[in-house]
Amino acid sequence: MSGVTQNVGQMLRSMVSVRRFDRVLEKVTLVSHAPGRVVCEMKVEEEHANVGGTLHGGLTATIVDDISTLALLCTERGVAGVSANLDITYMSPAKIGEDVVITAYVLRQGKTLAFASVDLTNKATGKLIAQGRHIKYLGSG
Repeated sequence: MSGVTQNVGQMLRSMVSVRRFDRVLEKVTLVSHAPGRVVCEMKVEEEHANVGGTLHGGLTATIVDDISTLALLCTERGVAGVSANLDITYMSPAKIGEDVVITAYVLRQGKTLAFASVDLTNKATGKLIAQGRHIKYLGSG
């Protein structure tokens, strides 16, 4: 197991500490991690919402992208890679004030490609909010 796995919380904090786009995740907190798996939580706040008062789809896509990357970093190989495909299915809204559980796990990691899945669920009801699939190019070897 790489030393990277032991510093997942620190990696998440460093992603949001720079003044770049990933700072939109500053309210995401790490709950747990294991090899190839990361669980986080966040409360939907006004800054995360669309005009309808629910979690913005663009933020959902960013969550899938970044949290699945953290799950990849929690593998023995510990390589983030670059996005080749990102697919999100939106199933139910998350309203302002609701807590969301984000569970990311690596489905398969090969020599050049990795496949991850991310579920966003309502913490109170367990209802699936969105599910994302992320394919990442890891390089040529």
